[in-house]
Amino acid sequence: MSFRAEENLTCPVCQDIFNEPVILTCSHSFCRDCVQTWWRGKPSHECPVCKEKTLLSDPPRNLALKNLCESFLLERDSKRSESVCGLHGEKLKLFCLDHQQPVCVVCLHSETHKDHGFRPVDEVAQNRRDELQRHLTPLQGKLTLCQRVRANCEQTAEHVEVQARRTEGEMKRQFEKLHRFLREEEEARIGALREEEELKSRTMKEKTEALGREIAALSHAVRAAEEELRAEDVSFLLNYPAAEERLRRRPLPDDPQPLSGALIDVAKHLGNLTFNIWNAMREVVSYAPVILDPNTANPELAVSEDLTGVTHGERQKLPENPERIDYHRSVLGSEGFDSGTRSWEVEVGDSASWFLGVAAESVQRKGHIHSGIWRLGLSNGQYKACSPSAPAVVLTAKAKLRRVGVHLDWDGGNLSFYDLDADAHVHTFTHTFAEKLFPYVSNSDEFPVRILNEVLAVPFAP
Repeated sequence: MSFRAEENLTCPVCQDIFNEPVILTCSHSFCRDCVQTWWRGKPSHECPVCKEKTLLSDPPRNLALKNLCESFLLERDSKRSESVCGLHGEKLKLFCLDHQQPVCVVCLHSETHKDHGFRPVDEVAQNRRDELQRHLTPLQGKLTLCQRVRANCEQTAEHVEVQARRTEGEMKRQFEKLHRFLREEEEARIGALREEEELKSRTMKEKTEALGREIAALSHAVRAAEEELRAEDVSFLLNYPAAEERLRRRPLPDDPQPLSGALIDVAKHLGNLTFNIWNAMREVVSYAPVILDPNTANPELAVSEDLTGVTHGERQKLPENPERIDYHRSVLGSEGFDSGTRSWEVEVGDSASWFLGVAAESVQRKGHIHSGIWRLGLSNGQYKACSPSAPAVVLTAKAKLRRVGVHLDWDGGNLSFYDLDADAHVHTFTHTFAEKLFPYVSNSDEFPVRILNEVLAVPFAP
């Protein structure tokens, strides 16, 4: 570095450090005296390096270069003075062990250093360098660790923003699905109400029109009879036979009755409305007994948007958070169990490498996991059952497992697996569990493994 600095600060003419450097229009710099001497006796002023002609007879000073040169000379002189004995002007080649300072060969024979121990400067310097390096190495390690953690914190902060935006987007999609269902349900129910209103209004209109016609006919007959009654006796007696015949031949209509069910069936439309809507909503909502925690997923696993499926793929750039499993292609459930019984169903489908089970809360998540997992799965074409306290057991399956049921009885100390398609028991682990257990899913195949949704049951019908 020192050689390169001196080379860059050297005048191309005198080959020494610049003294009062000036700069030409071609951007080359020289000592003022050097360039003036170079131009002396020449017909034109040209650059000593590139031969470009300049019209300036007195080039401007290069102040930046001048300052660099002065700083370099000061530093070089300081270093030279440090390596020379201040008393004798000789190089400091020895190190006095008693005075703990560098000395020259003349100091070796002086009264000041009589009977002192000496070592070569380079030997003592190397020993001191080694000692300082021993103290420096842990600090360098801590520095590297802090830098890595800080980088991870920055990456985590960026990932938090990405997670928040993705989660917000998925929440909006799911709420929009519910909003769309409610809008459609509202339109359907209001449409049914309007349809009933139209039907019953039309029926009442027809009934009213029929009664109007009947009233008109009866009114005409009544008015005619009343006129006959008001006639003179002789006229009345002459017209009586015809009037009596007309009234006798006209039959009396049945008494009109109000229509039953003519009103809007309000109870049908409003009774248990929210319950009925919730019941119908079961067709558009789902419930998974196990939700996967993407913060625990190995970087090579992609967790589905609904947090129920997992697929193996390219390694993602994710934060090195403590919860994440970094070696095994695995992911844990978001909720742990430390009592009672739990059951969930998993579709492994066409995946050729998978494991299902439970993992203890204290399971080692960094590096190879040696214990704390009870699991059953398919690996290298064989079905295996693995537990912390026993070697892996190779299982014989009558048919390919595609849907597997997992049943955990924490209090009873049992973890059982079932072939749901064949309705057959596959394997059971027996262990006295002592800590919280989390559902465990591993997949090393591009085909997905996913938790199956449960059918929502209605406690009673409306």
